[in-house]
This record gives sequence, structure tokens and C-alpha cells, in this order.
Amino acid sequence: MIVYGIHPVLEALGGGRVTRVRVADRDDRRVAEVLRLAASAGVRVERVPAEVLNHACGGRRHQGVVAEVRATEELGVADLLAAAAGPALVVVLDGVEDPHNVGAILRSVDGAGAGGVIRQQRHAAALAGGAAKTSAGAAAWVPVATVVNIARALDELKAAGVWTVGLAGDAQTPYDQMDFTLPTALVVGAEGTGLRRLVRERCDFLVSIPMRGRVESLNVSVATGVVLFEAARQRRLKDTEGGSPNP
Repeated sequence: MIVYGIHPVLEALGGGRVTRVRVADRDDRRVAEVLRLAASAGVRVERVPAEVLNHACGGRRHQGVVAEVRATEELGVADLLAAAAGPALVVVLDGVEDPHNVGAILRSVDGAGAGGVIRQQRHAAALAGGAAKTSAGAAAWVPVATVVNIARALDELKAAGVWTVGLAGDAQTPYDQMDFTLPTALVVGAEGTGLRRLVRERCDFLVSIPMRGRVESLNVSVATGVVLFEAARQRRLKDTEGGSPNP
């Protein structure tokens, strides 16, 4: 897959999966840092016309740098849970197909210290390109498990002792009343349509983010970030003070 943009390429180089870097005829401090890291990692660098990069990225803004990255090892749900340092905290994407939303969610997952993302093979945005760029490099670090069926993945999570919490605008329970210090999978649906019926019915709990303005809901990536950082807050409070996550 390809990753483009200065910061995403720098992060990918740090992850050790870059096989080739292509750079347009541009010399500045940030490009020089890309070249330095590529050289230290033994990654081949090619100077190419900007038109070549434009074609590789479908005309998207690449900042003069494109990297080819080896695909990450295929992971399953059990792999994410096994790697958790404490109570699991993962995000399940139910039909989130917009690459910018996926990239922003990956960034929040990384920032909140969550353990990874579960996505479906079909009806899911590619992790390269726009998603990688929007993630600001998080795509190079966040573990992603790809499954055939989201509903069955929720059953697997439940069998492993993980509570499944669906985010739905019409849910009666506010998100900050949940105890996210327990092993948790946050399940989020596509922009506009939300969770599919079978997935919604599989969730142990449904929560919402109370809206006090005129708009009815938040963008899915923003909403995911809000809930993830509430989970991080609760876990930090429990670790540092040993108190209730919802005083």
C-alpha cells in the first residue's frame, strides 16, 4: 500500500515497513528528514517528477513524498485482546467507509491509548492513502484486525469477557455514565446510517452523546474520539486515585 504526506511517511519509516520512498524535486528541511530516515533504514529513495506522485495518489496532496509500505501482519480479534496491557479497549467499525473518518478514528485510538480497531473486509475504507494521511501517522502504529462479519466479531468479544458498547444517537444512556474501566469494545456505525440492525442488537449497551445545540449528532470520527477520551479519563482516574470513574 502507499502512504503519502510528510508526517505519515515519517511515521511509516519509524514503523520499519517502508520498502521504497519516492520524492519530487523539492528540497527543504522536512524532505531532508525523510531522506535521512530512509537512508538510516536502508530504504531505497527515488527522485521522480511531481506528476508521477500525483498519479500515484490520485491527485491528492502528497507534499512531494510517497512511500510504499508492506502490509501489516493480518490480525484477528484474539490478537488484539492478547496484546492488551490492561483491560481491553478497542473500536469496532461497522461499515465506516469514508477514509477521512477512518484516519481520524485511528488517530484518536492512538491518542487515547486504545488497543486497536476491528473492521470488516467488505464495506470498509482502505487503510492506505487518505486514511493514512488523515491519521497523521497513526495508521503505521495502530493494530487493525480485519474480520469477515462484524456481528460474529462481537460474539467473539463477548465470549472473551469484553463488553460491547454501541454508539447510537437515540440511545437513552449518556456515554459518560458507562464504566469504561472494564474491558470494552466501542462499536460505531457509518456516517448518516449508524449501526446496522443486527450489529446494534448484538451490543450489550447503547450509549449516546447528549447534544445541546441545534445539530442532531457529531461526525462519527469526532464522536468516537469523545468516547475514547472519556474511557481514557476513567482509566487514568482509577489508576492514579483508585476511585470511581464517575464521581
